[in-house]
Amino acid sequence: MSITASPDVARNARPYLYGGEEAAIASALSAGQYNHGAVTEEFEQALAAFLGVPDVVAVASGTAALHVGLLAAGVGPGHEVVVPSFTFCATVQAILAAGARPRFVEVNPDTGCVEPAEVLGALTPDTRAVMPVLYGGRAIDLSPARPALDEQGITVVEDAAQAFGSWQGERRVGATGVVTCFSFGPIKNLTCGLGGAIVPRTPLEANICRRLRGLGIVESAARRAEVTTYTIDGFGMRVQMSPLNAAVGLVQLVHFAEAETRRRALWRAYAAALDGIDGVSLVDADVDRTVPALCAVRVLDGRRDRVFHALLERGIGVAVHYPPNHTQPAFAAWHRPLPVTEHLGGQIMTLPFHQHLTEAAAEHITGELRAALAAETDR
Repeated sequence: MSITASPDVARNARPYLYGGEEAAIASALSAGQYNHGAVTEEFEQALAAFLGVPDVVAVASGTAALHVGLLAAGVGPGHEVVVPSFTFCATVQAILAAGARPRFVEVNPDTGCVEPAEVLGALTPDTRAVMPVLYGGRAIDLSPARPALDEQGITVVEDAAQAFGSWQGERRVGATGVVTCFSFGPIKNLTCGLGGAIVPRTPLEANICRRLRGLGIVESAARRAEVTTYTIDGFGMRVQMSPLNAAVGLVQLVHFAEAETRRRALWRAYAAALDGIDGVSLVDADVDRTVPALCAVRVLDGRRDRVFHALLERGIGVAVHYPPNHTQPAFAAWHRPLPVTEHLGGQIMTLPFHQHLTEAAAEHITGELRAALAAETDR
């Protein structure tokens, strides 16, 4: 029988709005430009200033960001992209959309992230890119592998869908010199409703990204309004970010310091409450440098599925992020044995994590987890 729980506790994740988003959307609606416009470009400039980078290219989704980022880096048919199997399927679908194929690698089960040694061990003559996934928002330092990657002409394209605002050393993720792709989906640290962005490495790469997102058209929308023709110089898609979504993102960005503070406090509350509970291991988010996107635990001793369902029955919105991709039917052609990832996939569970939750709620959820584990022990 399900136990009544608060709506916030019952949801694994939930969008958080600060109050100015509706007025921003109304203003963008009244401007009458919904495909691409000045608000989108204002959002791009604001993101670049926040990250401390020269340019940012906004697109329709995080998946589109990965797809465009790979294409701009020259990834295509015949190429391999080294990628962890432990990620959302969108990461892999973006590789396939570029015409390339994934080469799945293991992650560190304590962090959910790839390590430089695993990346280097997976390289083949066909490797054109490495796509580290910043699980839970944690930055990944591949600097030990960079000399070998650079020597072989391999580009790092970061899947930083969960990592907006996080730090790598003294710089924000996105400002570390690699192609970085963000998601601004409904439950991300910063939401646009839907949206994404690419941080390019050079002005040329930025121009390529803009053409790819805009059907391959060379001229800007403003320029096309002044001329009788335009130029299409290659492949492109319609994956621009609408000004309606950008308007939401601008409001969110103004309040991002609050998101950073509240998400870290909630993660620390979970860490404190989980301390000392047998049978559970907290996935390390490196919270001092991370704006956490989730709180993940490993349920040990083969009890994950039973504990998962017990918590759902108690009204706690747990989830699994993520089932390993190399075991999925759609990606069977690229399966390779990954015992660490397969073991992690059978243990991983995420606890409710969003800015509506209080620290007291985290303690309550952890108490229910403790009770579910105790019930399993008594079986």
